[in-house]
Amino acid sequence: MLLATSMFALLRPAPLHAQETELRGEVSESAILSDQQRKARQLALATQGQQQSANTAQDDAPPRTYLPASAGAVPDDTGTDAATGSIFDPPQATDDTATDNPTPPKPRRRPSSASQNAADQDRTKTGTKTADKSKKKKAATATTDTTQAATDDTDSATTDQEAANRRALTVDSADRQKLDPGAERTAAIEGQNKKAEDDPFAPTGVKWGSFVIRPSIEQGLTATTNGDSSSAGTSALLSETALRFTAVSDWRENSATIDGYGLFRDTVSGYRVHDAQGRIEGQLNVDLDNELRAIAKLGYEAVPETASSPNAIAGVSTQPLRQTIDGSLGVEKAVGKMQYTLTGAVSHDFYGDAELSDGTTLSQKDQDNTLYTATLRTGYEISPALTPFTEIEVGRRAYDQRIDNEGFERSSTRLGARAGLQLDMGEKLSGEFSAGWLREAIDDKSLEAISGATVNADLKWSPERGTTIGLTGKTTVETTTTAGESGDILYSGRLTAERQIRANLTANAALGLDWRDYVGIDGHDRILSAETGLTWWLNRYAGLTSRVRTEKLTSNLPGRDYTANSIYLGLKVQR
Repeated sequence: MLLATSMFALLRPAPLHAQETELRGEVSESAILSDQQRKARQLALATQGQQQSANTAQDDAPPRTYLPASAGAVPDDTGTDAATGSIFDPPQATDDTATDNPTPPKPRRRPSSASQNAADQDRTKTGTKTADKSKKKKAATATTDTTQAATDDTDSATTDQEAANRRALTVDSADRQKLDPGAERTAAIEGQNKKAEDDPFAPTGVKWGSFVIRPSIEQGLTATTNGDSSSAGTSALLSETALRFTAVSDWRENSATIDGYGLFRDTVSGYRVHDAQGRIEGQLNVDLDNELRAIAKLGYEAVPETASSPNAIAGVSTQPLRQTIDGSLGVEKAVGKMQYTLTGAVSHDFYGDAELSDGTTLSQKDQDNTLYTATLRTGYEISPALTPFTEIEVGRRAYDQRIDNEGFERSSTRLGARAGLQLDMGEKLSGEFSAGWLREAIDDKSLEAISGATVNADLKWSPERGTTIGLTGKTTVETTTTAGESGDILYSGRLTAERQIRANLTANAALGLDWRDYVGIDGHDRILSAETGLTWWLNRYAGLTSRVRTEKLTSNLPGRDYTANSIYLGLKVQR
């Protein structure tokens, strides 16, 4: 019976275990196609994931799901079961009812009912779990995206709100910062380096309207060997007071300057001297259209006739006072390198009465005259530093009395020509000089015309900083009412030097030469002078000044020679 039972069990037909687990059987075409499509989808997803990784910095999309190199490590995004990558894998369960790839049909075998039911239950549970995992994963991803977007929006809104509500900085917030305890201590304000002034003792000036005025007053004593610089003068101690001022405008385009001085001398002891003189002059520069420039000048001067003047009257206690009112108007025009200047000038001299020693007065009205001149100047600019020029002058001198007290017609006609050079090298060298000829023909034919060479100069040279050397020259026609005389030509020259030894110590020196050539008579005067002085500034507003001067006149006419030596010491105050 045992043998019979064994043979019956071996011969009984039953499905194999391999067939029940579907590890054996035929492979359909639909399964092969489904496997190829699945691999294609996995490849496409991998490519899309790499592109998303490259564009992560440009958008806020969540990172792609990790896809391992070996297929089947994790479930597909579509919710299918894990696969081994083989075409013999069983069909995958999915929750997508609209898929284009239906589950391939199973092999037509007739498994046992128990085995079939167990397998169905296992597949159902696996599909359900996979679907639940897929749904949870999608929900988590959606929640993460929503949370990320909400967080970004919240951060952006918070940033905008903070920027809008940020408290503004105060004006002195930079100065109220906390001090660095390790920083070095700042030096005192008094110890900081300041830019040195070119002239620390120059006057600061007083603001008055649109002008800056720089006044000064100088008071001192002069001890001299010749009180009035005459052949009869004797020693004296004189009190001298000098007032000076300069006013300069601060206009944007045009400019104006006003200069003035006053000198008063009175005897303290010795030879009697009592005189006063002064001058005030203003200049206005105006820029016009068409590159035109106008220059206007106006001045007034009051000077007593000196004892050494050719018109001095002998035997008087007080020389007559000569007053002068002068003015000019010039127009400048530049055409390329050519420069043209036309100037018209008027100068009127009138004299006071001379006081004689006996107490009477002597009228000098016959000397009153007015000079009208017109000057045309033409220059050519070789360079900005050199401009040669020529001048032509015509004029008329008219006396208030057509015939003077001696019976002569003193009015005359003037004609002159000059050529010179204008220099402009900045502070190093500037100015001009010229030479020419001047002739003034008197209406009275019995009087000889006043004519002669003319020399004029006004140069300033600075060989080094703090040193200034100046050269001035002038030619003047002096008229007279002396019977039988036409007048004279006076040539005046000055060479000056100024040296700033220290900031508060300045030295100056001057040499002078005057030559007077009389017309109508054989006579001439020569005047030599020399002067040196020092100014020591106590502070910016006050200083001590002193000077020593000598002057000598030598003439071939009798009664005109004299020598005068003097020394001066005073206090100068400026503002």
